[in-house]
Amino acid sequence: MGMSFGLGKPADRDESIKLIRRAVELGVTLFDTAQVYGPYTNEDLVGEALEPVRDEVVIATKFGFDIEGAGRTSGLDSRPETIRKGVEGSLRRLRTDRIDLLYQHRVDRGVPIEHVAGAVKELIDAGKVGQFGLSEAGVETIRRAHAVQPVTALQSEYSLWWREPEMEILPTLEEMGIGFVPFSPLGKGFLTGAIDEHTEFDSSDFRNTVPRFSDSDARKANRAFVQLLERIAERRGATPAQVALAWLLAQKPWIVPIPGTTKIHRLEENVAAADVELSDDDLREIGEAQLEAKGARYGEASQRMVDR
Repeated sequence: MGMSFGLGKPADRDESIKLIRRAVELGVTLFDTAQVYGPYTNEDLVGEALEPVRDEVVIATKFGFDIEGAGRTSGLDSRPETIRKGVEGSLRRLRTDRIDLLYQHRVDRGVPIEHVAGAVKELIDAGKVGQFGLSEAGVETIRRAHAVQPVTALQSEYSLWWREPEMEILPTLEEMGIGFVPFSPLGKGFLTGAIDEHTEFDSSDFRNTVPRFSDSDARKANRAFVQLLERIAERRGATPAQVALAWLLAQKPWIVPIPGTTKIHRLEENVAAADVELSDDDLREIGEAQLEAKGARYGEASQRMVDR
């Protein structure tokens, strides 16, 4: 996402392609994009980058936003006809004949989830889609969708500073055999330690609308998470980002975090987190820290799109 949308000015296209291909060299096999990233430009970027290695990777994309002709988004739209039309566009931009994992980006309360799952089931039967996923969906929605077309994965925010999924979502996924794909596993960059109360974001960076980032007092208070990670990282010979990712990987074997970056050295750092093994004492220290993030994780408009 950050290569094309949401985190300031889009990154250089050639550099982004180089980074994606470097990720493949490092053993990364799952690449996540969405129609709304750009809109559309990120799918096109991912398609070009992965075309030479298409059969070696899994490509996930998402539908569900109402994207107008001029590229503006205006709410949600998961009507079956919109899903079908959107998938044709995604296939073209991704330069492929199939989407391995297709997510509903946000639950559209105006369309019964059974209709959404049914539309995706038809696309799976037609060979255009491999698996069905949901994003930021609540337990009831997951169960209803799963009854029509088995859900392979749920993608929602989860990290050391946003642990809400542990209450109901993770137990439900474990019960139903559904994988979990945490986005923003590094707290939208905060858990790397590179952001503090003095950081200024580009005017087009969506973090300006997120209370945890727009409030400098919240950023200052939330440095406690980074300090905790730094202590453990020093013991492990790792970085705070690597410890944050290793903590997620230690929660369940079916959790696959998707850290994003526009920098090759950060990519290499993130991939190396898979080799960081946290001890029982490390995990206990994190668990007993009882830290609570200050500031909401979303602004009001974005929060209304979360299905809980």
